[in-house]
Amino acid sequence: MKVYFEKAHVIIREMIATDAEAFIKVFQTYGWHHEIETYVGYFKEQAEGIRKVYVAEYKHKVAGFCTLLLQAQTGPWKDKLPEISDLRVFNEFQNKGIGSILLDCAEDDASHYSDQVTLAVGLHAGYGNAQRIYAKRGYIPDGSGVWYKGKPLAPYENCCNDDALLLYMSKKLRETNAS
Repeated sequence: MKVYFEKAHVIIREMIATDAEAFIKVFQTYGWHHEIETYVGYFKEQAEGIRKVYVAEYKHKVAGFCTLLLQAQTGPWKDKLPEISDLRVFNEFQNKGIGSILLDCAEDDASHYSDQVTLAVGLHAGYGNAQRIYAKRGYIPDGSGVWYKGKPLAPYENCCNDDALLLYMSKKLRETNAS
């Protein structure tokens, strides 16, 4: 098992098979009904080299996770750039710097594949913490406007402020050498 970060009470490591069930148990305490297949899929994609999964532990308890798709699967950078996806720090572990450490690990790995990394963030208040951390870390919108259900949303088009309403953002990881 690869360890990406270890300091004080925080460890960031790659996903192991039993993490999928651990994630689901936490989500159930929130009243959320996520499908375990999603997280089993993350583990499978990690093994296939499609996705990297970073699992945070705080004092030996699973505290959250983040994934990095080596090539975005949707949005304006589909098949072009790496994309950070599904950053989650469980409620009892928030405000301990874990989200920033997870992003540090994902950004570091992304820098081996590209000079920039991308992500999408939801627009409703449930994504407020994510919106703030991404802005503080230098992520900027790509300029394509908001996307809904996998497509750019046309001006004045109706939509629902649900998890499918997204803003795509990117961050430069290093300057490119122009000839």
